[in-house]
Amino acid sequence: MRTRRSVLGGLAGAVALAAPLRAQPVPSVARSPATEPATRPIPSTGEAVPAVGLGTWITFNVGNDAVLRDECAAVVAAFFAAGGRMIDSSPMYGSSQATIGYALAKLHHPAALFSAEKVWTSARNGRPQIAQSLGHWGVPRFDLVQVHNLLAWEAHLDMLLDMKAQKQIRYVGITTSEGRRHRDVEAVMADRPLDAVQITYNPVDREVERRILPLARERGIAVIVNRPFREGELTRRLARLPLPTWASEIGAASWAQVILKFIVSHPAVTCAIPATTRVDHVRENLAAAADPLPDEAMRRRIADYIGRQ
Repeated sequence: MRTRRSVLGGLAGAVALAAPLRAQPVPSVARSPATEPATRPIPSTGEAVPAVGLGTWITFNVGNDAVLRDECAAVVAAFFAAGGRMIDSSPMYGSSQATIGYALAKLHHPAALFSAEKVWTSARNGRPQIAQSLGHWGVPRFDLVQVHNLLAWEAHLDMLLDMKAQKQIRYVGITTSEGRRHRDVEAVMADRPLDAVQITYNPVDREVERRILPLARERGIAVIVNRPFREGELTRRLARLPLPTWASEIGAASWAQVILKFIVSHPAVTCAIPATTRVDHVRENLAAAADPLPDEAMRRRIADYIGRQ
């Protein structure tokens, strides 16, 4: 299945629209009796969102493959059933937007959805691209729109702030990943009225602890964390090691949960957005947001231990 997905991912990049919906069973979205994930407030409004969301980079880029689209729909159903809200995507992610729209339509558009999108185009094409993204998702407006990797950020931020003033979107943000352009991100955070910033953070990638995370707290900006597992490289590396006995002290039953608990326990972090193709993994990820979470001493222990591996 991994090989099949990687092949389809390459083919699906040019897909613009989802295929017509097929008559498939609708996954259940009944809430799970499991422990509710911890929530974090968006500082600019106080609105609470669960500390673990759902990313769609690579994993939802499945084109028109009916089997894989239904697998993604099952992941989305399990995500909402476990108490999830924030789903994040981008026009850069191939057919991922259309896959989200397919899943949301099958689930009759759950009211809990917090839609996080991006604009990733030239300055003059921002509004048409956002309109196209809305069509893929099948939603009337996005909760959050972010400037993807700061592309044409000055023009796009002006546009997004105007859209927010017109109540066409609710929140405005910027993104970066893999440690790129942190100084530029800091400059924008310090100067512009952002609701959210999206960055890479995990026990190995910790550069943002020096300036970006403290600045987010100072400025009242929500922090969304991408690539928590380094697209699976980090969890694969740790899989050869037994889980330390101290993991039970924070209620972690897997390395993925140790990593997510490290991330969401930082006081500046609002939501981590791991991507997955598996129902069991999305449930495991949401469960990581529940108490107990590590204190500062345990966070240092986690970072030191994983950093040595």
